Amino acid sequence: METVPVWLRERRTGVGRPAERSRAEVVAAAIALADGEGLAAVSMRRVAAELGTGPASLYRYVDSRDDLLDLMTDEVVAGYDLPAPGGPWLPALLEVCRQGHDLMLRHGWLPELVLTRAALGPHGTDLLEHVLAVLADHPADTGRKLEAFAVANALTAALALNELTAGSGARQRQGAYLTHAVAAGRHPHLTAALTVARPEPAPQFEDTVSRVLTGLLGE
Repeated sequence: METVPVWLRERRTGVGRPAERSRAEVVAAAIALADGEGLAAVSMRRVAAELGTGPASLYRYVDSRDDLLDLMTDEVVAGYDLPAPGGPWLPALLEVCRQGHDLMLRHGWLPELVLTRAALGPHGTDLLEHVLAVLADHPADTGRKLEAFAVANALTAALALNELTAGSGARQRQGAYLTHAVAAGRHPHLTAALTVARPEPAPQFEDTVSRVLTGLLGE
C-alpha cells in the first residue's frame, strides 16, 4: 500500500512518445465525470475514454484510482475564496463552512470523500492554515483548534449529504418504516416526538454549525 501522498511522488516519465496530457487535465476530466454521473462512474478506464486515450497512459500521472480521488478532492478545495483573517472568529469559520457547503452541493460526490478519505493536499493545507490563522488569538489549545477544523468539515459534509439525498428512495423507505413503527405502538417516546409535539422547523445549516463550533471552542 502506497504511503507517500500523491503530491510528493515523482511523476512517471514513461518511454516513447511524450505525454499528451497533463495531470490537471486528467483531474478535470475525472471531476466532470463525477459531476455528471456520480463517483461510481470514475475509473481509470472511463477517465481515459473521456480524454480519448488508453487507460495505461493515465498511469503517467496517477498510480491508482485512490490517487485520482485525492487529487479531485483537493482540486475542488481550490474553489474556496476566503477573505483575509480578521475580526471575530465565529463568523469567519462560518464563512469557511458556507463555502464548503456550497462546493459540496455543487459537486455531489464530494461529501462522501470528505467523510471517508482523510486526504490533505496543497489546497486543503492552505484551508487549514486559514482556519488556524482565524483562530490565532483564540485561547483554545492547538489540539482543540485542529479538532474544530475536522469536526466542521465532517459536519458540513454530513449536512450537505443529507440535503442531497432528501428526495431519495432510501429516505422515503425510512419514512414508511417510521410510520409503521409508530402505528405498532411499541415506541412511545418516538411516537410523541413524531406525532404529539408540534415539530419545530429544521435548524438552518449555519445555526447547526455555529452551535457545534461554539460547543467546541466556547463563546
